[in-house]
Amino acid sequence: MTLEAIKRWTASRPTLADALGIEITAVTADYLEGRMPVDGRTHQPMGLLHGGASVALAETLGSLAAALRVDPAKHACVGLEINANHLRGVRDGWVVGRATPVHVGRSTQVWEIRISHEETGALVCISRITMAVIDLPATGTSPA
Repeated sequence: MTLEAIKRWTASRPTLADALGIEITAVTADYLEGRMPVDGRTHQPMGLLHGGASVALAETLGSLAAALRVDPAKHACVGLEINANHLRGVRDGWVVGRATPVHVGRSTQVWEIRISHEETGALVCISRITMAVIDLPATGTSPA
């Protein structure tokens, strides 16, 4: 799927990613990348990037990356578990996340998401998400 097609697909309905200002910036065969502003939408009360916002970026990127690895007419990917290690505080600018596959199997996928400060390149957060690949109901009429 092209970057333009992903942007059209994700723009089809409002999501948490929209509220946080998350943008998808790159998609390749090896990774999916996006960025998020560090501002009032994503700050915690002390003026730093909220850990939950970092996790929301990680889950957005990992979930979308997983969905791109399955046939959307037959399967969907849903989150089973996510964890994050917050390594460095950020007060402003943008953070960039890159989701790379650790395991892409028939029934589960595991993705690592590394989030860095866009300007300095400093690593801010490392997250890992496990996705379940579920079968979608068959379309059409069922036999009566």
